[in-house]
Formats: sequence, structure tokens, C-alpha cells
Amino acid sequence: MSFMKTIAKVLATTALVTGASAAMAAEIAVIGGSNDDAFWNKIKKGVDDARLVVEANGGSVNYLRLVNYDNFAPDVVQLIRTAISQDVDGIVIPNWVPEAEDPAIKDAIAAGITVILMNAGGADKAVELGAINYVGSDEYVAGQAGGEYFAKAGMKNVMCVNTLPGTANIEARCKGVADAMTAAGGASVALPLPSTSFGDATAVAEAIKAELLKDATIDGVITISAGDADSAAIGISQAGVGDKVKLGSFDMNEAVLGRIKDGSQLFAIDQQPYLQSLLAVTLLASAIDFGTDLPTFPVLTGPGIVDATNIEATLIGVEKGAR
Repeated sequence: MSFMKTIAKVLATTALVTGASAAMAAEIAVIGGSNDDAFWNKIKKGVDDARLVVEANGGSVNYLRLVNYDNFAPDVVQLIRTAISQDVDGIVIPNWVPEAEDPAIKDAIAAGITVILMNAGGADKAVELGAINYVGSDEYVAGQAGGEYFAKAGMKNVMCVNTLPGTANIEARCKGVADAMTAAGGASVALPLPSTSFGDATAVAEAIKAELLKDATIDGVITISAGDADSAAIGISQAGVGDKVKLGSFDMNEAVLGRIKDGSQLFAIDQQPYLQSLLAVTLLASAIDFGTDLPTFPVLTGPGIVDATNIEATLIGVEKGAR
């Protein structure tokens, strides 16, 4: 029996003994990214494992996912409105586009719904909105970690490929890279692409190839997602600059880890998405059901650097679907 199932069984037994009723149990909605986004499938595993605990106490978890990113901000807001209409007790929300999402999140809180920000937004935004916590990575700090890694590896001009421009957490990633490179005496340029290019491997690869052929000073490329890193690897290869241009990425998939293992990718920045959703959902349910709280604010799950030094340990987590 897995650890999470053991915990769920214990909680279910406790609920029976204490006479806990379903009427007092947490009904939770979690808002997440597209089904085609591998990162959010790691989030889903965390949601599914947390669901065991929530359901053991008579509650439920409804995972509401974007269909795609073509109409990003309005679609996210619609999911928040949907969760509110379902009369849930709590919502786990990434605050990707504050100017669009903030009014809906405030409406949720005004309706008596307890909110935890996850993945995007940060501690300051959680305080501003009245969310009880933020679980995730500090994206600016994560970007700095990437820039510092490139600088220590000898890179002088790093291109940050942004396929979700205007998204607050993604913009913070590229800014962190740029600030760290500048502090180390290097430079960083941004390559913003239309959000419709996210997941379009050909479009992203071609755009990266074109920039590398246009600017021979670029010696590092970092992408804002693992899928885009796959495209970047193709673009770097097609530009014929694989011997000079080093690749890094935010987040990772099996292809990214394979490249790190064989030496064709330098590193990945891991924010541990499985832990983000597992912790956010269970903390929210516990707060609603039992009035518990954590003295830790925010709850940071990253950044961590995955490179040749720790790739084998990371691959063990991949085998179990959590990394």
C-alpha cells in the first residue's frame, strides 16, 4: 500500500470514529493548465494523491483545466467563475494574469471561499488578495538561479524564450535570468513569441533557429517550459550551433532529462509541481476541515537545479510519475 493510501485509510477510520460528517468536509476546486501541457500532468498526480486524503474525510476535489492557451486570461477567469458557481469551500488557483484574475479571486473570497495560490502569484499577491498561503516557486529567484548557472558555466549572452508573454510568473522568470546575467557581467535577451506558439514545436524551433542565425553572440538558450526545450534543442541543432550554444529550461520532462544525462542540455530548473498541488490541496482541505495553519509562508517548492550531478536520483522520481 502506498504512503498516500495509508494516510487516507487512517483518516477514513478516524472520521468514522469521531463521527465526522460529509456536510463538514471540504469541497475543493483546483484550476490548472492544459491537458497537452506535460508540466500540469505532474500537477495532476499531486491532485490525485491529495484527493485520497480529502475524500477520506468526506470531501471532494474537482480539477478544472484549460483546454488550451489560445484565449488564456479570459479562459482562466471563466474557470474561477465556474468554481465559484459550484459553491465550493476552497479553490487552489495559479495567479498567472493578475490584472484579469484578481477581481474574480476577490469575488471568490468575498463569497466565503478559502483560497490558496499555487504555482504563480507569490506571497505578496497572496497577502494582497487575502489567500491563506502561496505554494510554489519564487519565479524571479528561479530565473536568477538559471542566470547564475549559465554565468558560472561561462555563457555571456543568454536568450530567454517566452511563449506565454504577459504572464506574470513567466515574465519574472526571464527577468531573473536577465538580472543575474547582468550582475555577472553578461547579458540576456528575450524572445517573446505569441501564446499560440506554446506547444507548437515547429513554430518555436523555427523562431529559435532564426534568432541564433541572426545573432552569433547568443551562447545560451533557456525556455520557459520543458516542451519548449524540446523545440529549442531542434532549433539549436538546425542552426548548426550545438557546439557553442548551451541549453537550459524551466521545468523538465523525460526528453529534457535524457538530454541532461547525455550532455546535450546543461540543466533544468525544477519547481517540483507534484509537491505544489499535493501540498496546496491538502493544506487547503485541512484548513477548511480542521482550522489548521502553517507558520511557513510562503511554502516554496523550488527552485532546484537538475544537472549531471543529480540526474540519476531525479530519474527515479520520473519512473514513479512524480517528476
